[in-house]
Amino acid sequence: MSERARWDRETLEPWLARHPERAEALRDDRARLHAPDDLADWDYRARDGFPGHYPFTRGVQPTAYRGRFWTMRQYAGFGTAAESNARYRYLLGQGQTGLSVAFDLPTQIGYDSDHALARGEVGKVGVAIDSVRDMGVLFHKVPLDRVSTSMTINSPAAVLLAMYAAVGKQQGVDPTALRGTIQNDVLKEYVARGTYIFPPRESLRLTTDIFAHCARAMPKFNTISISGYHIREAGATAAQELAFTLANGATYVQAAVDRGLPVDSFAPRLAFFFNAHNDLLEEVAKFRAARLLWAELMRDRFEAQDPRSWTLRFHTQTAGSTLTAQQPHNNVVRVAVQALSAVLGGTQSLHTNSMDEALGLPSEKAARVALRTQQVIAHESGVANTIDPLAGSYTIETLTSELADDATTLMGKIDGMGGVLAAIEKGWIQAEIAESAYRHQQQVERDERIVVGVNRYLDAKGEKLPDLLKVDEAATRAQADGLARLRRERGDIEPHLATLAEAAEGDANLLPHIARAVEAEATLGEVCDTLRGVWGEYRARGGV
Repeated sequence: MSERARWDRETLEPWLARHPERAEALRDDRARLHAPDDLADWDYRARDGFPGHYPFTRGVQPTAYRGRFWTMRQYAGFGTAAESNARYRYLLGQGQTGLSVAFDLPTQIGYDSDHALARGEVGKVGVAIDSVRDMGVLFHKVPLDRVSTSMTINSPAAVLLAMYAAVGKQQGVDPTALRGTIQNDVLKEYVARGTYIFPPRESLRLTTDIFAHCARAMPKFNTISISGYHIREAGATAAQELAFTLANGATYVQAAVDRGLPVDSFAPRLAFFFNAHNDLLEEVAKFRAARLLWAELMRDRFEAQDPRSWTLRFHTQTAGSTLTAQQPHNNVVRVAVQALSAVLGGTQSLHTNSMDEALGLPSEKAARVALRTQQVIAHESGVANTIDPLAGSYTIETLTSELADDATTLMGKIDGMGGVLAAIEKGWIQAEIAESAYRHQQQVERDERIVVGVNRYLDAKGEKLPDLLKVDEAATRAQADGLARLRRERGDIEPHLATLAEAAEGDANLLPHIARAVEAEATLGEVCDTLRGVWGEYRARGGV
């Protein structure tokens, strides 16, 4: 009889007869105990290795955070460019080490602030950016040669990137010196988020145009942040987040290779964006499995030769979907646990959500507490002083292996359908995410999954809500006035837009044409409308 079997019979079973386990624990799919037997087939060299070395399970840098901490990049943006600029400069003054720009909904879907469909949304969930003038105000007195900037923008990413490069030139910064990331991940928009503009294949073309352009003109800029974050926010499980994100990444790589780009010319600048959810151990394992799978994929399927092409570098944001409007101060604890999982999992940069984000835009005070959460983990917890400190744990290694296997199975199903585009067109990925979200909500409503302050430990008196940030409607008026003034003062933009339309009908790289248009002060909406006129707009199945 094995030691494990003896323990089960002689120790565990008598104990369970007297002390039943919690219902929550019994409903969890995870094994109650992990031991050496669970790792009988585990090959340390093949599955873990050493930090900074293939397969990078233990991290992409040999010394992890012993050299420097992750980038503390708080996501912010609201109202006008001037208001957001003030918040950015405040956060930089508080010790933030990188900027992350939130754009409002009209900007995300390629409409100017004075468009009829923008009414009521200008500046509400992010900053309104209509032109290169707005971009210049957004980064006023922010030295773009020293600060890296992440921009959460997808369908119109090429336009915002061109505006950013133009502002860099205005500051005297050559595009080759600019550092940062554009999200530029359109595939997840079709399955999880919905801020798409163009049909998928045309959107993929824009993405690969950016890859090619930046490889030459902006070599320090990360050309895409392939996002699992929004997939998880829509209700996916950890394994689904991992599988669908990496499948999307493989699709972008294949599209670029099909366009004739050598894989090692662009792959080192690919980046990822993951969600840090509540289950600390599962999240740490997810991040480790992501590096392992991507390294195998890039080396074996795409035959990349540059080791930098094998490395999965990622930004993490704590899980907005877990934040509760009830007892919002509890969110500080949730965010701390989630942030700790990202650090233990080896993230390259991190955004910590504010306690009040289930109620509205983050207040200055709440944003400061969120940033301080990262700083406490960095300076006081000790976890940054050891590389991949949970490696070798029976549980962590088992979970890493299980998540990698589950994700590989899901990715195989997608390949069997003909790839991500085919799976999107069939609605399969969307249905998988919706089913997971439904199961989760059922568990909460049946009290099978406890959410503190929501279905357990309620406060009969109610908690005093924090002061909320409200965006004044003056933002809409200010943007409309600015657009009217720009259109009076600028020169003739029509030749630039006509040239862009002609290029869109062919197969030329569109980035130089977009850059010339925005530098001539064409607006975001005008550039996107030009492309809409050539490519049309995407309509999801069912007309949604």
